Amino acid sequence: MPAFQIVKEKLPEGVVFLGVRGFLDAHTFEELEKAINDIFEEGIYKLVVDLAGLDYISSAGAGVFIGAIGTAQENDGNIILMKPSPNVKEVFDLLGLSQIFTFRDSRDEAAKALR
Repeated sequence: MPAFQIVKEKLPEGVVFLGVRGFLDAHTFEELEKAINDIFEEGIYKLVVDLAGLDYISSAGAGVFIGAIGTAQENDGNIILMKPSPNVKEVFDLLGLSQIFTFRDSRDEAAKALR
């Protein structure tokens, strides 16, 4: 099982990029939740999350995004997801989350969608 990793990078115009890798499940979701909440505490509510390196997501992992998008949108922000693997996209589809989240293929497209 690949180690869970989060890479954080600040982009221009108050956007934060998160790269998420490995397995996002009941054992790791709190780590992502803390990372996102720390960003929100800085007053930043525009996130681009790259899911290309995410091998697996559980409903607990998806729940982090559900909670976070509400907070982001209440503060004039949003969360744009990038390049989920077919397996991860299928979880979003099955949970009905593909109607809630915006998906983009590149960092530039995702950042534009937040402006």
